[in-house]
Amino acid sequence: MHEKIGFISLGCPKNQVDSELMLEKLDAAGYQIIDTAFGADIVIINTCGFIEAAKQEAIDNILEMVDLKEQGDVGKIIVLGCLAERYRDEILKEIPEVDAVGGLGVNGDIVEFVKNVLNGTEQSRYPEKEKLPLCGQRILTTPSHWAYLKISDGCSNCCTYCAIPSIRGPFRSRDQDDIILEAKALAAAGVQEIIVIAQDTTRYGEDIYGKPVLHELLYKLNDIEGIRWIRLLYCYPDRITDELLKAMSECEKVLHYIDLPLQHASGRILKAMNRHGDDKSLLQLLSKIREYMPDCIIRTTFITGFPGETEEDFEILSEFVNIAGFDRLGCFSYSPEEGTPAEKLPDRVDTETAVHRGELIMGQQYRILSEKLESLVGKTVECVIEDYDPYSDSYTGRTWMDAPEIDSVITVVSEDELMIGEITEVEITDVNEYDLLGRA
Repeated sequence: MHEKIGFISLGCPKNQVDSELMLEKLDAAGYQIIDTAFGADIVIINTCGFIEAAKQEAIDNILEMVDLKEQGDVGKIIVLGCLAERYRDEILKEIPEVDAVGGLGVNGDIVEFVKNVLNGTEQSRYPEKEKLPLCGQRILTTPSHWAYLKISDGCSNCCTYCAIPSIRGPFRSRDQDDIILEAKALAAAGVQEIIVIAQDTTRYGEDIYGKPVLHELLYKLNDIEGIRWIRLLYCYPDRITDELLKAMSECEKVLHYIDLPLQHASGRILKAMNRHGDDKSLLQLLSKIREYMPDCIIRTTFITGFPGETEEDFEILSEFVNIAGFDRLGCFSYSPEEGTPAEKLPDRVDTETAVHRGELIMGQQYRILSEKLESLVGKTVECVIEDYDPYSDSYTGRTWMDAPEIDSVITVVSEDELMIGEITEVEITDVNEYDLLGRA
C-alpha cells in the first residue's frame, strides 16, 4: 500500500491548476490521495505569496500542520508554490518542523521529490521557474461541470506593486493546439463551463506567435462540442483589441463577461504603478466594450492607498466608479511587497486612510450593484445549478453573469427536481443584499 498524501491548495485559480497537475502525477505514481490531513504520511501545502494576507494564510496553514505533526496526526510536511519560491530556505530556517521546501520548478518532478522527502534524502530544491509544467493530465478539484483552463503562466507587465514577475518569471504561453486538446478532453469529461485564466490572458500567444491571439483561441474553443459557457478572467486593459471584442461578440458560447483589473483611475497613480491611461481613456475603453456587447458584465478591482495617492487622486477614482457603473467590483488597500519598486516609493499613505478609502469605494459600489440587481427582478436568465439544500428545499446556482467563487449566487426554488451542473432558465424574484432569489 502506497503512502497517503494530504494536499492543501491555497491562492488563485492558477495555483489550483498547478495543484491539479501535481495530484494527477502523484495518483498515477500510486500514492493514495486523501481529502484530509489527518492520517496523511505526507502533507503538501501549495502556497500563495502574492500579498501580505495570502502570505499570512499560508503561514497559518503551515503552522496548523506543524501542530498536527507534533500530535502525531500527520507525517512529513512539504511546502511548495509561490511562498516557497519567494522565501526559499527562510521557511526551513523560521519553521524547522517543515521537512522540505520546493520552488515552482519542482512541480514537474513532484513524484521524485516526494519520494526523496519520504526517504529523508532531500530537503529543498529550486529549479528554474520555467520548468513549471503548463500542461498535462489533471485531477479536477472544481465541481464536475466547470473547470479552469490555464493558457499561460508568468507575467512581463511589471506593475510596480506586484511581485508576480519575480516569483513566477516572465510571461510564457501554451501552444494553441495543446490548449484545444485539453479543452476537448474537459468537454468529453462533462465540463460545460470553461474559465480561461492566466496572469494576463489578453497577452496570450505574443511570445509564441509574435502577436496576441486570444481572439483566435476563442473561435476555436467556441467550436468544441459539449462546452456551453466560456468565461474570460484577468484581462489587461491595454490589450483589449477590436479583434478580441469582435470574437467575444460573435462566439455564442463566449459569455459577455470580462474581468478587467484596472487598479486605479488617476493617470498619475497609474503611471506610478507602471500602468497606462487615466479616467478618460478608461471610460472610452468601457464604452467600446459596451458598443460591442451592450449586455456585457464588467468586473474590476482597484487598489486604494498606493504611495503618493492624494485626496485628489482618490476623488478621481471615486468619481470614475460612479460614472463607470461596474457590474462587479473588488477594492483592496495597498500592501507594500518586499522587493517590488513600489516598496521604495515615498509619500506612503497610512493604513487607516487606505482602508477607509477602500471602504468608501465598496460603499459606492454596493449602491450601484443594488440598482443593477433590482433591475433584474422579473427577468429570466440562464443559471447553472451548483448545490441543493434539503433543509430549505432550494438550490444554489449562478447566473451567467457570475464567476464561481468570486461573484454573487442565486437561491433557486423549483417544483421539479434539478440536476447539479444543469443550466436552466430562472426567473429572478427578489434581491438579498449581494445575491439573488429566483424560481426555475
